[in-house]
Amino acid sequence: MKGLSGGFSALGLAVFAAAIGVACSSESNNGGTPPPGEQQGSAGSAGASNGAAGSGGETAAAGSGGSGSGSGGSAGTEGTPLALPFEGTPTRRWEYTGIIGTGQSLSVGAEAGAITPAAMAQPYNNLKLSLGTGTVPPFNPDDAAISLVPLVEPIRPTAQGYPSAYPRNLYGESPHTAMSAQITKLAKDSGLDDFVTVHTVVGESGQPMSIINKTAQEIVDTGTRGRAYPASLFEARAIKRLAGDKTFGIGAVFLTHGESDAGNANYINDMLTLWTDYNADLKAITGQTEDIPLFTSQQHGIFQYAMNPSIRNIDLSTTLQWRAGLEQPGKIVCTGPKYQYPYAQDFLHMTPLGYEMMGEKYAEVFYSHVVLAKPWVPLQPLEETVARNGRVITVDFHVPVPPLAWDSELPEPHQMDLTEWAQGRGFEVRSGTTRLTIESVTFVDDDTVQITTTTDVPAGATLGYAATSDSKAIAGWSPRWGKLRDSDPFVGAFTQKAQPNYAVAFELTVP
Repeated sequence: MKGLSGGFSALGLAVFAAAIGVACSSESNNGGTPPPGEQQGSAGSAGASNGAAGSGGETAAAGSGGSGSGSGGSAGTEGTPLALPFEGTPTRRWEYTGIIGTGQSLSVGAEAGAITPAAMAQPYNNLKLSLGTGTVPPFNPDDAAISLVPLVEPIRPTAQGYPSAYPRNLYGESPHTAMSAQITKLAKDSGLDDFVTVHTVVGESGQPMSIINKTAQEIVDTGTRGRAYPASLFEARAIKRLAGDKTFGIGAVFLTHGESDAGNANYINDMLTLWTDYNADLKAITGQTEDIPLFTSQQHGIFQYAMNPSIRNIDLSTTLQWRAGLEQPGKIVCTGPKYQYPYAQDFLHMTPLGYEMMGEKYAEVFYSHVVLAKPWVPLQPLEETVARNGRVITVDFHVPVPPLAWDSELPEPHQMDLTEWAQGRGFEVRSGTTRLTIESVTFVDDDTVQITTTTDVPAGATLGYAATSDSKAIAGWSPRWGKLRDSDPFVGAFTQKAQPNYAVAFELTVP
């Protein structure tokens, strides 16, 4: 294997998997040695000029894991109202709206390097809980040392080792400060005088669902793992007390997760159980009657299936994070993919700019789904429309903001490996383990894609998109991506970067 900046050797995805995630132990089920950079709690970013993200965007970062460069972003909190693809009447249910962020390393800023200056300031009135001189555990929400303070990064002092649980569970810049500013900006642009969010960040780097869910608090708290769920309830109780005469409710739980459960075929049920437990316990604390949606985004750092058919497994978290939104509408919401963001040198975590852009997209989805009560559906295929005719496959998409378009900045997938799909722009076609060569991919109309192969497509073939990793990777990007996007005019208030919606990663059977 070459150095991280040079991609991976031709030994295949078995080596690739060992290099990036599960075997790095930052994303393993049982803890262990962290990936490069996490031992000290900080690592440099890739510093790449990345496609849709544009060039620069973050302050120069230098850490044990790499280097980065670029100009600092602007919060962009005043000025022209942001263009949005949706309209409606915004509703602010509470004076303080709680946002809980849980998950694993991408929820806590792992490998991001230096925090941007913009994230060290709060442009609005958004808040977080400060422990002050208090210590936890015990989780005492009545501790006089704790208080509400402006939400800025870092959320709390960063971790000094791995694994590390609440309150030292942060490894860098989280997406929450950018998310908070974006939510308030959208609300004020729509006519509300304010929209104050109070953020709780409890994720644990490298930990599977079994460690961040409710059951974990009953079976494990080693001091380094297993506190995500009880810490959520502790903060909710403390914020409720400190809110005083202001109304307070939980608006959403954001689950940024999935790498450690990459092969977990029960992942949808695990997400539903997390939703059920959080709703029961948090609503009992706040007294709210409104259900609390669970938002999740797809992970792209761990391979979906390897080139070796004997270890192929498509029932992975990436696909199930999307399907959860189809099977549990209103309870679980897939915000979309994350492959469009700038990644660190390990191809698994993101740069500060990446975390900020993820936070902005989370905010846009939250605003639509919760504040406007317009259910969010990502850019996704309509499974029932998949059809074939000789060499041609057609599939319709739900497009948040038509028409469909091709990204012009992301590199073309599969140019160095799996080159049968080099013309696919992220699309993949295979019959069993045989890859069918894609000749072209075109738009039929605003929401339909036509994929043409060089040979007839048999019944039962698989149509995929952004699903398969090459045995080589491109520095600054995730290992699996595609170029299909919509025409959403949304521009992040924090980063000033264009943020159309990108198609979810998927695999479908061709009838």
